[in-house]
Amino acid sequence: MAGTTSPRPEVASRVRRFSPAQRWVHRVTALLMGVCVATAACLYVPQLAELVGRRALVVTVHEWSGLLLPAPFLAGLASRAFRGDLRLLNRFGPYDRAWLRRRTRRAGKFNAGQKLYASWLAGAVLVMLGTGLLMWFTHLAPLAWRTGSTFVHDWLALALGVVIAGHVGMAWADPEARRGMRTGSVDPEWAEREHPLWRR
Repeated sequence: MAGTTSPRPEVASRVRRFSPAQRWVHRVTALLMGVCVATAACLYVPQLAELVGRRALVVTVHEWSGLLLPAPFLAGLASRAFRGDLRLLNRFGPYDRAWLRRRTRRAGKFNAGQKLYASWLAGAVLVMLGTGLLMWFTHLAPLAWRTGSTFVHDWLALALGVVIAGHVGMAWADPEARRGMRTGSVDPEWAEREHPLWRR
């Protein structure tokens, strides 16, 4: 038809991986987690605390970003595509165990490492939220509980920082995976190589 342009071949040949809702949940969660980690560093690293100052403001931002952390996940449940990804992340198959033993690269939409990371992160966020509430609302529990909560919260925060740094590093090493999360689509060759069992 005159006056129309055909889609670019490179766009037409790409495979859809994430919907806008899935990407929105990931971005907002990443933003809130980044704020939590950054403010935690400012509270516990003396050099950063001196550089930033205004400790009361940093504490407030840290508390509210932590409280809001589950919000993107809960909002994402309205998306069928997001719920579908949760079901995939929650299932471990024989090929996942083989992937962990490095006997195969066969993986579905998510490989075994991504499934373990998502499960661990979900549990860690819940523990951080619970211990953080005990630290914030001091009247909710006796001193011994609050002391234990502080210990768990601090050390789990350090573990979270390390694991998230690893996640960012692995994403940085795979430009096509980042592009998939940024634009929602990936190269078919990448999908076939990294996730051959993924039914698109």
